Amino acid sequence: MKKEFTCICCPLGCQITLLDENGELWITGNNCPKGEKYVRDEITNPTRMVTSMVEVIGGDIPVVSVKTKEAIPKDKIMDCIKALKGVKVEAPVQINDVIIENVANTGISIIATKNVAKRQ
Repeated sequence: MKKEFTCICCPLGCQITLLDENGELWITGNNCPKGEKYVRDEITNPTRMVTSMVEVIGGDIPVVSVKTKEAIPKDKIMDCIKALKGVKVEAPVQINDVIIENVANTGISIIATKNVAKRQ
């Protein structure tokens, strides 16, 4: 089996080839060890960061950007997005404030990525 990947670990976007010959994996095209790890993880347990926005009540801006604190399993992305639907937080909000704990039963929190002051 031969499979092509574009590494997402850094801006280089290495084109990496995975060749599986009778269970022996050959990975080529990566410019650093992160690329090899990315491909190995991608074939065994693919994960992604999720980013979004939630409404801020009483903030000096109407929304705050949020993200998963760590990458979550790829098959939990839609559950994570559903959990974020309709979420509202009250100002003030600080970077790294936990918005949702254990999102979609992943053990990973959704955190704020921006400060939002209380409206004057």
